[in-house]
Amino acid sequence: MGRYKNGKDVLPQTLLRQIQQYIDGELLYIPKQSEERAGWGQLSGTKARINDRNDEIYAEYCKGQSIADLERVYFLSGDSLRKIICKQQQNARITSGS
Repeated sequence: MGRYKNGKDVLPQTLLRQIQQYIDGELLYIPKQSEERAGWGQLSGTKARINDRNDEIYAEYCKGQSIADLERVYFLSGDSLRKIICKQQQNARITSGS
């Protein structure tokens, strides 16, 4: 999200007064008009890095790494790792068509 702009600098006075009736002195996010917004983590690359990490976790698990070992390597809880592994297994089944 970019820097905020002061409403009195960018909005007509009548519109500013109308908005103040609903939200006076608080921050307000106004989304872009375009429906083609980037999804979470797509622009920063975070989503891709997490997907890569999850692929690594699943591959290590399939090679025999225990949940306890994966907890120490990835600094995630056992529950989080089990969710990742379960989701990766489902994705693998979908991809292979089984």
